[in-house]
Amino acid sequence: MSSSTVQPAAPTDRILIFDTTLRDGEQSPGASLNLDEKLAIAKQLARLRVDIIEAGFPFASPGDFEAVQRIAEAVGTVEGPTICGLARASKADIKAAADAIAPAAKGRIHTFIASSDIHLEYKLKKTRAEVLEIAPEMVAYAKSFTDDVEFSPEDAGRSDPEFLYPLLEAAIAAGATTVNIPDTVGFTTPAEFGKLIRGIKENVSNIDQAIISVHGHNDLGLAVANFLSAVENGARQLECTINGIGERAGNAALEELVMAMYVRRSYYNPFLGRPAESEAPLTNINTQEIYKTSRLVSNLTGMSVQPNKAIVGSNAFAHESGIHQDGMLKNKRTYEIMDAETIGLTTNRITLGKLSGRNAFRSRLTELGYELGDEELNKAFVRFKDVADKKRDVTDRDLEAIVQDETRQAEELYKLLHVQVSSGTNAKPTATVVLQTVDGVELMDAAIGTGPVDAVYRAINRVVKVPNELIEFSVKSVTEGIDAMGEVTIRVRHEDRIFSGHSANTDIIVASTQAYLNALNRLSTMIQGGQRPLHPQREAAAREAASV
Repeated sequence: MSSSTVQPAAPTDRILIFDTTLRDGEQSPGASLNLDEKLAIAKQLARLRVDIIEAGFPFASPGDFEAVQRIAEAVGTVEGPTICGLARASKADIKAAADAIAPAAKGRIHTFIASSDIHLEYKLKKTRAEVLEIAPEMVAYAKSFTDDVEFSPEDAGRSDPEFLYPLLEAAIAAGATTVNIPDTVGFTTPAEFGKLIRGIKENVSNIDQAIISVHGHNDLGLAVANFLSAVENGARQLECTINGIGERAGNAALEELVMAMYVRRSYYNPFLGRPAESEAPLTNINTQEIYKTSRLVSNLTGMSVQPNKAIVGSNAFAHESGIHQDGMLKNKRTYEIMDAETIGLTTNRITLGKLSGRNAFRSRLTELGYELGDEELNKAFVRFKDVADKKRDVTDRDLEAIVQDETRQAEELYKLLHVQVSSGTNAKPTATVVLQTVDGVELMDAAIGTGPVDAVYRAINRVVKVPNELIEFSVKSVTEGIDAMGEVTIRVRHEDRIFSGHSANTDIIVASTQAYLNALNRLSTMIQGGQRPLHPQREAAAREAASV
């Protein structure tokens, strides 16, 4: 056992934030990320100061293994977060996770096996006695690679507590330092979930040797409420995602959990043995990085944040009612319980213009938290100059959109060289596109559509020749004003898989074209690679491999 993996005792007077955006969050339909995008998110999560990053499911595919390994190398520093790999309760999975997290200064293996009767009967085809034998054996095997082992009884929310208690006890005895209680299908209510956590604390004899964690889905819209109830009853680690993305209706949202405990600190302090008036933070999160992290994840996954989303939605700090506006003018606290600046939402405008130099540009990016290599900086700087020529004022949000659009794209099997459209009243919308393949071959075609964007997409389809169905198309402005940059997010379906694309430009037709190409590049890369990652909950192959 490597001494570098020895973990300090986890604090019991604060809440650990375990971010699973790169694992469970990526299981959202259409949210597939490439390696560079995963690294970008992981680095931002480190700036956000999450305690643990669940970087992926290493056994699922070579790509997932490499991503976890690269994140462990780049982000898993002594001062950085713990890097975690997910593994089913099988030796092959656990060994893959161990190898992937090996470069991290602090590594964790998270292994799981189902515990509810419905999962045992229909998914695992195993008895309670068999699971009770498998779980501690696999925890002990994981313990041979790292001192930091997490165990999850999948579907714990629907499991019989009288089976759950001895299962957790056996896992802790075998070396689990964290036991995670998943509400896998988002079935429980806050009172039920809190009671489940309290029952574990009272009935698992060695529970004082492990941190209680919770993982939950939002199928009934109760995930955050369930987690807060769990905190009140002894949970000290919360497994969540940025913007609440994830399976089906998603996971508990990190930003909502953190800010609930930030705003209502005096309420939650006593549950952690603190005086109600204590000003010490309940989590290690740098809240001023929340908004930027939300936008990064939204842009890279192609999953837009709904305007009325708590904390990070565009309407979260907007006031339309005259009564509300009057109160806000007199005292912001009349209708706002937190400052927008607390989550990093500002209206700052950069002082750079079309005459600004590269050093000033790099300096501003550094202030905003972006660290770009020379090639990425050059691409972003060219775009910045182009935007500065077209816009009177360039805001920080414009700058973020430029950086993310220019440096975080899918592998360009097809690159846009030219797009031109013609449309108007009593005219048939037509589009001409010129694309360049990765081999440098130029391809051109034209098409007629129901509108200019439809015509562009038809022309691209004639060139790329990859069957797909457009299932979502959304446009929003980055900032206010007639000269605002437009952000386009699209999602396409190919067979049973969904691929997303995103782009931003002052020309909405160009943004729409580039977003579609981004999605098709992801789709084409998957087809050419011929690899489909396993799904730890659903794939038949995964279910078979779970048989130890």
